[in-house]
Amino acid sequence: MPKDVILTPEGLQKLKDELELLSTEKRREVAERIKEAREFGDITENSEYDDAKNEQAMLEQRIAQLEDKLRAAQVIDAKDVTTDVVGVGTIVHVKDEKTGKSVRYTIVGSAEAKPDEHKLSNESPVGRALIGRRRNETVAVKVPRGPARKLKITKIDVGLE
Repeated sequence: MPKDVILTPEGLQKLKDELELLSTEKRREVAERIKEAREFGDITENSEYDDAKNEQAMLEQRIAQLEDKLRAAQVIDAKDVTTDVVGVGTIVHVKDEKTGKSVRYTIVGSAEAKPDEHKLSNESPVGRALIGRRRNETVAVKVPRGPARKLKITKIDVGLE
């Protein structure tokens, strides 16, 4: 049984757009490649045909994954997001107590996580440590190397429009 996929409205739209693109344009492109490869003759030793069939299998797998995610999607509504506690759909401002550096993270579901854009999954170590916490609380986050980092929550904003 698939677990719930927590999405923002923006994340839901991105998944729908990707599914639409793959189901239409990409499927047609792959079908055309298979057709062209068949025209080369014997398909038993035809690398173009094998490549096209492999691409088709990967495409269909991705389409199935997207459909599963959309079926299990739980969309976070902006009016349900509170700034009292950190949760999915919030922007949390934290200050590293050791370095004094301030960082702003948007907490999103795992399907939308992009750490390089400071979009953290609610299932990541930092996201999990911050969820349910309030302003001015300090949380300890275990990191792969070295002692745990201590992050102080300085501000919580609504991250959805």
